[in-house]
Amino acid sequence: MSTLIGKENPYFSSMITSRLTSKAQTTIPHAVRSALSLRAGDELAYVIEQGRVVLTRVDRGAQADDPFAVFAEWNSEADAHAYADI
Repeated sequence: MSTLIGKENPYFSSMITSRLTSKAQTTIPHAVRSALSLRAGDELAYVIEQGRVVLTRVDRGAQADDPFAVFAEWNSEADAHAYADI
């Protein structure tokens, strides 16, 4: 754990904790929200690595504004032609 604390990682000067509720919810501590520049509505990603969890903010950019961006199989020239008049 010493690699996460102190000069090796500027975000941590000591261990940051929070409690889990009976509904498996927790409040992300202010220091963590600040370090990740989190705001209400942001999406989070969790990666489990060797018994630890890495939490990151998902940056979807412009893709988040287009709900159909994930449907790549419907993004062909034939589809564009077929649905051009809709």
